[in-house]
Amino acid sequence: MGIVDIIVFVAFVAAVLFVGLYKSKGEDTHGEEGAADYFLAGRGLTWWLIGFSLIAANISAEQFVGMSGQGAGLYGLSVSSWEWIAAITLVVVAFVLLPYFLRSGITTIPEFLELRYNHWARLIMTLSMMLILIGVSLIGVIYAGALTLKQLMFAYDVNLSLAGACWALGMMAAIYVAVGGLKACAWADLLQGTALIIGGGVITYFAFNALGGSEVAELVTSTGASATIEQGAGVMDKFAHLNESAMHMGSNPTMPWPILLLGIWIPNFYYWGLNQYITQRILGSASLAEGQKGLVLAGFLKLVVPFVIVIPGIIAFNLFSKDMEANAGDQWAVYEQAAANPASSQIFKLDAKWAVAHPEKAMELDAYNQTVTARNGGNVEIVALNSYKYDSALGLLITKLIPRNKGILGFVIAALLGAIVSSLAAVLNAASTLLTMDVYSRYIDKQATQFKLVTMGRIFIGVFVVVGCLAAPMLANNSSVFAFIQEFQGYVSTGILAVFIYGLLNRTSAKWAGVIGLLANPIVYGVLRSKWFGANCWPAQWGEFNFLYAMSFSLLIVLFIMWIYGMIFRQEKVVFAHNTTMDLTTSKGALYAGIAVCALTVALYVIFW
Repeated sequence: MGIVDIIVFVAFVAAVLFVGLYKSKGEDTHGEEGAADYFLAGRGLTWWLIGFSLIAANISAEQFVGMSGQGAGLYGLSVSSWEWIAAITLVVVAFVLLPYFLRSGITTIPEFLELRYNHWARLIMTLSMMLILIGVSLIGVIYAGALTLKQLMFAYDVNLSLAGACWALGMMAAIYVAVGGLKACAWADLLQGTALIIGGGVITYFAFNALGGSEVAELVTSTGASATIEQGAGVMDKFAHLNESAMHMGSNPTMPWPILLLGIWIPNFYYWGLNQYITQRILGSASLAEGQKGLVLAGFLKLVVPFVIVIPGIIAFNLFSKDMEANAGDQWAVYEQAAANPASSQIFKLDAKWAVAHPEKAMELDAYNQTVTARNGGNVEIVALNSYKYDSALGLLITKLIPRNKGILGFVIAALLGAIVSSLAAVLNAASTLLTMDVYSRYIDKQATQFKLVTMGRIFIGVFVVVGCLAAPMLANNSSVFAFIQEFQGYVSTGILAVFIYGLLNRTSAKWAGVIGLLANPIVYGVLRSKWFGANCWPAQWGEFNFLYAMSFSLLIVLFIMWIYGMIFRQEKVVFAHNTTMDLTTSKGALYAGIAVCALTVALYVIFW
């Protein structure tokens, strides 16, 4: 980076910290509502703060890098389903779940389970979410963010240690969260969320500019084949010609249509409607209307995100597929070592794109696989050869296309850093709120003052940062942090969603239904994700047993278990009390805008299916 980029980078980071701390300086942590001021921004967040804060908390390094990498890889545009389905989810949360939550006056989402079931359901959900927030999300975000920052800096001859990058990111997030609480997070997120969208747009612009430029000597299609482009073809014509398969979601086997019917909705509804990490922003709404408008704004922004993250990743493969083959030689050496051993029982699954780009080697590998299979009677070990490093897509775009020493590079890296810090801040704020309000104030110090609760929240933030920064480097041997986070959350998220669905639809089932659902889910999901189930119960001709299928079946099984319990044990109908002075008038404008967001989502699927 040049001196101008460094100045822009430092100025942006300083501005984020200053705005976050300045806007939160008026909090009265000693007052009667001190905890609400700190943990929920005094329930005074406006819609535009909520909308941008939700996006900034959501998009971090593991998603920015992971989604652009999946776009470059076998997923193509189909990975956008995580964003586009979320748009509809946010609208549903705004008009179905949010009125219940704000009317009840809750501070945390698990608190709602105590209103419907009992305090044991609340405690189990709190501890489960703490496990996910600290043991998965916090550590995963710190690691992915530090790795991204380290790799980017290395490209500009700045050598950061992974541990040092972890501590730098963790401490930066902890400073303004511990001092300013949710209000500091929200105002910092406004800057960082805006920068994230603009920074993604800048990367998209330079990606299309490079695709249309004459300096690119060799291009490949999204399938991996060498491309022949007519002289003088426009940039959009080039893009369409190169990426016809990647831009059509219906023909992509990595995101089959049954998943879109049920599976993908489960983590979406948990994440956007029931996860304290996200919902803390909407629980801090100034009114129901402000919360609804903020959720709809976030829904619209989710429709935009794939165009500034996924599509640049697709173009990165067109431009830099050779650079993504950095480890192809090492991968091929694994096959050669096995081929030299006459007793080997290993067969190899080749990356589909690399097979197209290297047909001779693909034929050689196919012949070898047939020989080994015939020799071992089908008793073989399958080894994947991942010859392309797709997650390098974002780094390649930034280091190869963004001009240096003009301030643009400094801004883009600052936007990426901001995305990482925003997500860390959101996790820290949510985890400290849960531990303080749902555990400490209920079971350890029931007479704690408001100021003491705030103090304990700040102490917990410090503890969480230390734990996260110490543990994050241990993920260095994990092949995919993004996949790790998505899949592991099924042990918790599916059960929580089932308990909320059942609790809202059936108010007469006895109070232990919530506990039963929360405890049954990890057992059911664990069985479904086991090798035993995949080998004995899932037909091979149906393809891979995706973890989203496991979530779908787990949700239905847990709901069935709770339904059986509810048929046997009943009680008087639970009535959710009105426990707030907040204005709970629904926003008609947000409703119309939400309908428009849903219509746009359907239109995008029609266009790109």
